[in-house]
Amino acid sequence: MTHKETHDDKICSKVEESYHIIGKKWMCLIVHTLLKEPKRFSEIHAFIPDLSKRVLNERIKELEECGIILRNVILDRPVRTEYSLTKKGVELGRALQEVEAWAEKWF
Repeated sequence: MTHKETHDDKICSKVEESYHIIGKKWMCLIVHTLLKEPKRFSEIHAFIPDLSKRVLNERIKELEECGIILRNVILDRPVRTEYSLTKKGVELGRALQEVEAWAEKWF
């Protein structure tokens, strides 16, 4: 933190970055689908059918880069890939559940 950068500026930039991530269309729903258990790509897609496979692939990559989702290749026959939430992702999921409760009450 530079001498000109205040604590509030640093917090504001972190909040802005988090809203940039979760504000992208489909991000929160993807996290929601993974809250209870890991899922394969096709299972996530089946849960959110209006989400194209191309965009789902892009969003999963973004969530991986942010450390929210973990990609796990399972070497059984046949080989398959599952996605799960990291600790960071689970905490985000819990925060989003509060938003879901708010939505249930007000919408």
